[in-house]
Amino acid sequence: MPIKKVLTQGKVPVKIWTNDVEQEAEQQLLQLAQLPFVFKHIAVMPDVHAGKGSTIGTVYASKNTIIPAAVGVDIGCGMAAVQTPFKAERLEGKLAKLRHSIERWIPVGFNQHRKPTEQSLQWRGWNDFQNLHNGVQKLFDKAQHQLGTLGGGNHFLEICLDPEENVWILLHSGSRNIGKELADVHIEVAEGLMKKYRIEVPHRDLSYLPIDTEECKQYFYDVLWAQTYALENRNIMLKLTMKDVRYELNNGEEYPIVKMVNCHHNYVALENHFGHDVWVTRKGAIRAMSGDDGIIPGSMGAKSYIVRGLGNPDSFCSASHGAGRRMSRNKARATFTEQDLLEQTKGVECRKDRGVLDEIPQAYKNIDEVIQNQNDLVEVVTTLKQVICVKG
Repeated sequence: MPIKKVLTQGKVPVKIWTNDVEQEAEQQLLQLAQLPFVFKHIAVMPDVHAGKGSTIGTVYASKNTIIPAAVGVDIGCGMAAVQTPFKAERLEGKLAKLRHSIERWIPVGFNQHRKPTEQSLQWRGWNDFQNLHNGVQKLFDKAQHQLGTLGGGNHFLEICLDPEENVWILLHSGSRNIGKELADVHIEVAEGLMKKYRIEVPHRDLSYLPIDTEECKQYFYDVLWAQTYALENRNIMLKLTMKDVRYELNNGEEYPIVKMVNCHHNYVALENHFGHDVWVTRKGAIRAMSGDDGIIPGSMGAKSYIVRGLGNPDSFCSASHGAGRRMSRNKARATFTEQDLLEQTKGVECRKDRGVLDEIPQAYKNIDEVIQNQNDLVEVVTTLKQVICVKG
């Protein structure tokens, strides 16, 4: 489908791949469009909803500035998927046991490993920790213990089946507390720069860092480190889950990976678009250049999609990062009951208590419609339906 809606009240157009845009989100988009350094236009994915600083599902570019809050507070958050060589029949009678095994080895929510994993201790990124912003230096020990943990909110780890009954591992997580703390530090730094130079922005969360400043150089160093941490975080959890699958489905024997996809959806990168080198910020969006593999998940009761990018220039070669929320967490808790959660997660081995009620499937947009609204951005490779879902 083509672009559904264009907002023209700002200094640049806002191109939106859906008609389903809440008023708060539209206001945030128009605020971002007022900034003089936004390059070309703003691309808004079909899973768009309001967030801190800018909407989730927003892609914009600039030649000379970065907005830390527009990158997001979970730097490097993203998805990973592994196709195993096993078929669905191997899972028969083992779903509950496999779920509990995963939950035993991978801490969720605010929890962390009692001691850092061996892979965490071997990670080379620790050698650069002392060069991160002074505001996070006290977090070294915590960051080591949290590497290889899921987190909470909409983060999840699933065992899924594709239409050919192949077993997949699918997970969603980011840079944990260290990524949030780095983001918060630099958002505060950007706000301080605006006050120092008496620069007015439409909203304090749109405070920015000019590329040529020492403050921005430090941010780039830190954000790249956090993105690498997030990638390693997913890699460790994949290995831990593959180990559980090995013992439950393959008598402890090693097995080959058939296919693997790993992609960020909260990050900044230097890319060339419309003939110019620009800094592209994707907040709740994946890169979808021609041939790029990507993952677009649904809710804990809906299917997810493995996709391939089509390289649409209007979206800065991007696509959505998921279904996108259609109601806040508080509204979801007030609207639905545990019985609703039971009904909407039938057939899925998962938590069904009030602690995950805010993640109920109907709190999210319809993933099939979201995919249909971006069929000019990605093509579907396959679909995945979870049989096990571990939530934070």
